Amino acid sequence: MTKSKLSVEQCATELKAAIAGENRRVTSYDVAQLAGVSQSAVSRCFKPGASVSKDKHAAVMQAAALLDYIPNAAARSLITRRSNMVAVIITNQANLYYPELLAEVSQQFNARGKRLLLFTLQRESDVDRVLADVWQYQVDGVIAAARLSPEHIAEFDRRRMPLVLFNRMLRDHSVNTVTCDHLETGRLLVSRLAAAGHRQFGIIAGDEELSVAYERRRGACERIAELGLPAPVVVPGQYDYRSGALGLKAIIAQLGAVPDAIICGSDLMAIGCLDSARHELGIDVPGQLSVAGFDAVEPSNWVSYNLTTLRQPMPKMAAAAADLLCARMAHHDTETEKRVFSAQFIEGATARLTPVGARLAPVRTATGLPLPVAIM
Repeated sequence: MTKSKLSVEQCATELKAAIAGENRRVTSYDVAQLAGVSQSAVSRCFKPGASVSKDKHAAVMQAAALLDYIPNAAARSLITRRSNMVAVIITNQANLYYPELLAEVSQQFNARGKRLLLFTLQRESDVDRVLADVWQYQVDGVIAAARLSPEHIAEFDRRRMPLVLFNRMLRDHSVNTVTCDHLETGRLLVSRLAAAGHRQFGIIAGDEELSVAYERRRGACERIAELGLPAPVVVPGQYDYRSGALGLKAIIAQLGAVPDAIICGSDLMAIGCLDSARHELGIDVPGQLSVAGFDAVEPSNWVSYNLTTLRQPMPKMAAAAADLLCARMAHHDTETEKRVFSAQFIEGATARLTPVGARLAPVRTATGLPLPVAIM
């Protein structure tokens, strides 16, 4: 056994010396020669899920290790006509939850033998420039967390490029979509705050070039109107810390007073609003002012903030995006789907909230005994 092993090692040393003399890289053909198998067997050993015997696999892996062989992804793509790369398009103006998104999506595609290629936009209007780069890399599919026009969607269809929109909606076009219900999140925040007695709202909105920001503000304003409450003071923001502080001061200046509650389009703006209220203006939060955000990014959970916010189910959304894109890459003509997820309300400690159960009046039987109330 030892003699055979040394013989393979000696052959590998001689082969590596010959390859170095030719000034070239180790190829799958060299591995096949050393392992005593066909080149196609080597290829199968490096293809997830391919059929190959245990003995051949062991021989190929040993030869590859001895020769320091690394499979050439570019060469493999010429044979399979797949790059095994997925493009992810995001905007720099996006919220802080995108690192979590990228980590989740990366895990999902790594498990499927795919790799991510990241394209970032300074603004969503820069998408034309980025798409030109995406086409050049010949990726197998695209996850777009950015606004695409009907013309862009038509170009994806023309190129037969699988596409999944992430946290973006095109209501009049058939596109695979994974999103949180941002309209409902805005409505939910207002409902919970109004039930606790808040009447005058301020809203620090995100950049409404982003559909997420538009939907959240729209949902909040619609619910405020439905409840017959005073119209909210809405000021623009840019999803950054400074916007939260400036937005708070602008709302107070317009109202001439501190509102009951301020809803911020992101946690980072809510943190800026919170710090300014407590440390610059001396406002008691939540005693005098309630502050709420969106997304439940990591800083929102820190003890010094413990922000009232809403959390998107990012692991489930990332898995859904990967499932939809892989299905479309395997069968381009599959029917499109829209998967919509609900956010989880995080009570935190920056808003005055009446517990849900306390708002439910007990229902009594004919004998006057109260029936138990189930909180779903």
